[in-house]
Amino acid sequence: MTHTDSRGVSVSSTNTNSLERFEAALELLHGYYGDPLTVIDHALADDPGFVMGHAMRAGMMITAGDGTVEPMLRQSVEAGEALSTSANERERRHIAAARAWLDGHFARSIQLYGDIVVDYPRDSLALQIAHIGDFLLGQSTLLRDRIAQVLPHWTTRVPGFGYVLGMHAFGLEETNLYEQAEERGRFALELNPRDPWAIHAVAHVMEMQGRQDEGIDWLSGRAADWSQDNMMAVHNWWHLALFHLELGHTRQVLDIYDAHIRENHSAVALELIDACAMLWRLHLRGIDVGERWNEVADTWQARGAEGYYAFNDTHAAMSYLCAGRDSALAGLLAGMRAAAGGSGSNAMITREVGLPVTEALLSFSRQDYDHAIELLLPVRQIAHRFGGSHAQRDLINLTLIEAALRGQRANLACALAAERMELKPMNPSLSKLVQRASALQREAADGQGEAVAAKVA
Repeated sequence: MTHTDSRGVSVSSTNTNSLERFEAALELLHGYYGDPLTVIDHALADDPGFVMGHAMRAGMMITAGDGTVEPMLRQSVEAGEALSTSANERERRHIAAARAWLDGHFARSIQLYGDIVVDYPRDSLALQIAHIGDFLLGQSTLLRDRIAQVLPHWTTRVPGFGYVLGMHAFGLEETNLYEQAEERGRFALELNPRDPWAIHAVAHVMEMQGRQDEGIDWLSGRAADWSQDNMMAVHNWWHLALFHLELGHTRQVLDIYDAHIRENHSAVALELIDACAMLWRLHLRGIDVGERWNEVADTWQARGAEGYYAFNDTHAAMSYLCAGRDSALAGLLAGMRAAAGGSGSNAMITREVGLPVTEALLSFSRQDYDHAIELLLPVRQIAHRFGGSHAQRDLINLTLIEAALRGQRANLACALAAERMELKPMNPSLSKLVQRASALQREAADGQGEAVAAKVA
């Protein structure tokens, strides 16, 4: 007799308690609520031969995108491999996909998870791991299309359908299909109002369309649905702060930062990234953030795991630069250069994007704006390989514009400001950039006129 989970996907286990705990942990994982790791750990403590428990645990470590959890990933992979003879074909494929990630072949791993989804379109664990993997690797079209591939196999009667729609909404947004993304995200929330990924997808749409006031109302009005006991909470607070930042509400940004983004001084990589990304934006605007950089730099230094994932490394570098941690920065750059010379997915990511961007930030901090521009102009065309979202990678463009302004590159500054105006509606933040670029161009033109007049005289 074949045993299945609640979505009709075959499992090798006949232990009813293990399957019930798996379903409970999966619901938490899909919604980023509570502590799914503890739930599945309890299942494995009672039933060490529960293969899908090890597969889920490995998937959680992969989607963390964090080298500090690699020992736990190894433990789960090796435990799953030891059970290969009792596992079914799908479960063995889960463990093989996790092994590929453990071995540094990130892209291959996510391809393998995607292959599972093709053959088992209701395997929501594989689907979520593949979706987050696509995000970590900057595979924007797959964020959309991988979910689209399975939609015909899902209905409102299948548990977790709302979460699938929320993932699709984010993929649609990341491929600039904003109206479809918002419609799908809102539909997902009709099925499950507490899906923070769908709430987040609609917030992304509003950010990309420059709908700051709506974005503030959207996140604030639904705060009860996403801000409590949720792993997405810090990131959604970051989005709320970003809306305020674009409107020039610096006090609100710092209040959100202190009360929600760094309230607990978390060492979770994704939350440190949000902290650095917000502080760097404030740094570009010349806003004094006090001692906040020191706390973040301390936390990055205590974590280690440098050279594991370039997106993390570049954000750590921001904290070292702004906190004056020269030794830590030197060590980080050495680790990134070593990683770039290696093999595997992160070697490519570091070589092509992570290292050039980090070196550009260093040049920017040293006021070598020409070199920062030289590094950032070409890399922004391939920055999606870096991972993250459009909103997160916008930091590269903002740094480039600021380098052009401070480096007296008037024509480039105006060109970049014009480019940005075509993408986003005018807001206080963009208006200041445009005004600065225009003033710089006028000064340059006046200077050239005076030089010509002096030459003629």
